Amino acid sequence: MTEIRDTVILGSGCAGLTAAIYTGRAGLKPLVLEGHEPGGQLSITTLVENFPGWPEGIHGPELIDNMKKQATRFDAAFQLAHLNSVDLGARPIKLQTSVGEIHTRTLIVASGASARWLGLPSEQALIGHGVSSCATCDGFFFRGKDIAVVGGGDSAMEEALFLTRFASKVTVLHRRENFRASKIMLERAIAHPNVELRTNTVVQEVLGVDEKDVHGLKLKDVKTGVECELAVKGLFLGIGHEPNAKMFTGQMDLDEDGYIKTAGNVLTTQNGVVIPGVFACGDVQDRRYRQAITAAGSGCMAALEAEKYLEAVGH
Repeated sequence: MTEIRDTVILGSGCAGLTAAIYTGRAGLKPLVLEGHEPGGQLSITTLVENFPGWPEGIHGPELIDNMKKQATRFDAAFQLAHLNSVDLGARPIKLQTSVGEIHTRTLIVASGASARWLGLPSEQALIGHGVSSCATCDGFFFRGKDIAVVGGGDSAMEEALFLTRFASKVTVLHRRENFRASKIMLERAIAHPNVELRTNTVVQEVLGVDEKDVHGLKLKDVKTGVECELAVKGLFLGIGHEPNAKMFTGQMDLDEDGYIKTAGNVLTTQNGVVIPGVFACGDVQDRRYRQAITAAGSGCMAALEAEKYLEAVGH
């Protein structure tokens, strides 16, 4: 007979680990399914300087490791597995995973969102060494330096404008002739003296792999085929994030970009009606802030809601 768990947490980033700490302390013996990217986006982040309690900063993998140790101390169990399918209407909730079927009374979805990358080998090799997908996380490290942002929508313009607080110059690279950004965001970028917009341009290579430090980009004009190099010390991806929530399509309300819609901060819904015992936290439902501290906060909320739900139904 399959064991019925009190709570299962999907994801082992900041949100999932915080939920594990809180549900563990409540005696719920949570099972954390670590997913395809254990530790979430913090696992590929170098120095985190804006997480409270670390005046000198802390490296992302170390922060995640500390949180995991803390959760383990409170009897959280961890399983390297990913979710294949789920039946949110079943009671208990049924999860089909890469390690078999799991039954649970409550489910906390903390599966995060994955940054969209260009897919270049040189780009991947330099993530955390001058290549970033988060301006608010890493902009400070580029004070007084020339950097580039890839993208043509509002995300790219917001990143570029934010980065002007630190960088001496921000070059926005867009592969098409026309930007997708809203008129007001585009006008702000055009008007800023430290922002340059370059269209019909793609990045072919990020330079600096051998040195483990970005020092330039190899660019190509898609109309003329002309190649050139742009000297920059950083490359930011402003082409959005992909929430890891596709497996819930049809069983949970998602917005137009695939983020989980929530009521009361972390309550999930289907057709506007709250799904009993199913909660969402972190970047999978947060398209606005996407910070470690906000993910942790929502992980706490999801855990407290799961505890209250179990008390209400008599478990």
